[in-house]
Amino acid sequence: MNPLPQQPLREAILANMRDPSQLEALYRRDRAAFKRTFTTLYPEVEEYATAQCWKARLDHAGPGISWGGGAELAFVIIAALIAGTLAKLPQFTPLDEEFFYPRNIGFIVLPVLTAYFAWQNALPRLQVFVIAFLSLVALVFINALPQDPPLGPDSHTLVLACIHLPLFLWALLGHAWTGGVRSDLGKRIDYLRFNGELLIITGLLLISGMLLTGLTVALFEVIGVHIGTFYTEYIVVYGLVAAPIVGTYVVQRNPHLVNAVSPLIARIFGPLVLITLVIYLGAMLLAGKDPFNDREFLIIFNALLIGVMAIILFAVAGSARTPSRGIGTIVLLLLAVLTLVVDGIALSAIIFRISEWGITPNRLAVLGGNLLIGTNLAWVTQRLAMAVRNRGDLAGVEDCIARFLPIYTVWTAVVVFIFPFLFGFV
Repeated sequence: MNPLPQQPLREAILANMRDPSQLEALYRRDRAAFKRTFTTLYPEVEEYATAQCWKARLDHAGPGISWGGGAELAFVIIAALIAGTLAKLPQFTPLDEEFFYPRNIGFIVLPVLTAYFAWQNALPRLQVFVIAFLSLVALVFINALPQDPPLGPDSHTLVLACIHLPLFLWALLGHAWTGGVRSDLGKRIDYLRFNGELLIITGLLLISGMLLTGLTVALFEVIGVHIGTFYTEYIVVYGLVAAPIVGTYVVQRNPHLVNAVSPLIARIFGPLVLITLVIYLGAMLLAGKDPFNDREFLIIFNALLIGVMAIILFAVAGSARTPSRGIGTIVLLLLAVLTLVVDGIALSAIIFRISEWGITPNRLAVLGGNLLIGTNLAWVTQRLAMAVRNRGDLAGVEDCIARFLPIYTVWTAVVVFIFPFLFGFV
């Protein structure tokens, strides 16, 4: 048997599609990663008899639970401890909580996960340096923004930077997760799919943690030992930040745990969200709510838009490259059309407010975000209509979503790093 190729697993599988012994070696080196990568890759290689045999083997393999090697477990434990300590930093130092948390909330978990995937994917040193440099620049920049700008702690550009910075760090995490392969659209969709799966696992871990917390505190109360304050301030805090880290590890090592759950949730919640959106728009008209003059309602309206857009993205990502599901794709199409209507209303409202009262950081940020989402949605809607008409798969929809992700990243960086100077920190 020849030595294993030192290259990303996806490329190694493709390169050895006609070499069963090498595929077996790749599988034994990391079974969970091989199964995850091969499942994603299968539509591209299904014409190979070898691929068909491997699919049958992996589909019928006992699910089991993989806990990985000792090095990975040690990394996860140390990462969770570091993240928990960062979350408690204001209690261990003179740092002001109101200053620290809004600016640094994204640095508690996301850089740790980025380091994990940079290590797992063996990123080249140059790419690791770039990610570390950008993260450091973001850390220094957000903490160097004036503590007492013209509007005080409620400065519009400061609030916008604090809101958008985690999204920028999320994009850096995505680069590490994809192994630095910028041209692979499939990897970008896989990253979205991973985020959906991570939300599911993290939610389950948090629910379990809540039950354990309640049970533990109650048991100690019975024997007269009051641990509620200590448990909440330390165990709960460390547990909260550890949940996404442990969840990431579980998802990466055991993709079969949630592979079937994400599409199921998408199928259940797609129609429910569609019905809710129709009822909400109708109720809005009956209630006489006006996003053109009601600022708070416009904010809620935009939050609704972002939420529904996220559901569409994750639903498409969770559907993989399978033939059109008929009614499921139609539901996604109707949901996309309705979301386009919501985006059109929000765009009209923000343009009206800019024309009436001038431009502000908030209005420009909302305008730019709505234009990007609207453009992306129009493209998604067109591809969904094609999938419904031709009863094809959703690969075209996935591609137009993947191509737009870097544009969202650029806009996020503009809001974080350019807006404060553009508007004089107001």
